[in-house]
Amino acid sequence: MTQVIDGKLVAGDVVSQVKQATSKLVAETGVTPGLAVIIVGDDPASHVYVNSKSRMAKECGFKSVQHTLPAETTQEELEALVASLNEDPSIHGILVQLPLPKHLKSEPVIQSILPQKDVDGLHVVNAGKLATGDLETGLVSCTPAGAMVFVRRIHGEDLSGLNAVVIGRSNLFGKPMAQLLLNANATVTIAHSRTKDLPILCRTADILVAAVGRTQMVKGDWVKPGATVIDVGINRIAAPEKGEGKTRLVGDVDYAEAEKVAGAITPVPGGVGPMTIAMLMANTAKSAYRAAGKAAPRF
Repeated sequence: MTQVIDGKLVAGDVVSQVKQATSKLVAETGVTPGLAVIIVGDDPASHVYVNSKSRMAKECGFKSVQHTLPAETTQEELEALVASLNEDPSIHGILVQLPLPKHLKSEPVIQSILPQKDVDGLHVVNAGKLATGDLETGLVSCTPAGAMVFVRRIHGEDLSGLNAVVIGRSNLFGKPMAQLLLNANATVTIAHSRTKDLPILCRTADILVAAVGRTQMVKGDWVKPGATVIDVGINRIAAPEKGEGKTRLVGDVDYAEAEKVAGAITPVPGGVGPMTIAMLMANTAKSAYRAAGKAAPRF
């Protein structure tokens, strides 16, 4: 019987742990974790994401600050706001909602965030710490960190002897996911659009992670029987059964086929997605613990 991984359930568990850790930190040190979220412009999807992040931060007991800037904000104004938040000791996490309006460059903004406040895990210092195996002082990008929680719950902390294949080599997900798996002693292959004989390679994987951005590319016969399949893809396809012009979300894995073969699988939606915000809260709590001179909890 295939185990369908319930992302909402696991995310709820992580958030519960964050709440407990926050209460403990406040009781022991008087420090309340602070999260500042910056949004520029009026993209509706971005506002939905930001509101859910701010709401979750309050639920966790954090100080939650939201800066909503007009679309015409200049690069200098945005970077000045980040600089002021870097200086603010009550803020432990700074998040700039992407994408930014076209006239703004996101990379200089992200790299201007202090690495210890970079709760999105996108700063080159945090990427470098992960690449060198330093999980104690860095912050890991939220989506791969969330996917790794699933892997650990199924296979335990030590992945020795297991083969993992990650399809996708992005800085945002593919590379950090591969490094997390490697850090846990898995034997890791990073595959991508130019990989030869991709289905054959995928069939060697005890842990198969799809993050390639191609609708239902991974078929059931790509999956090794009993493998754990983590689907990070978010693709919108037509859903005429729901009515004219309606759509639905699907992943990079053909779920109906893969579910019959896999030992465990994440659905889309309801799999990796809910974990991203939960791990953002976890990173903010870790940052606050470190700022207070205490060992950060693991989530």
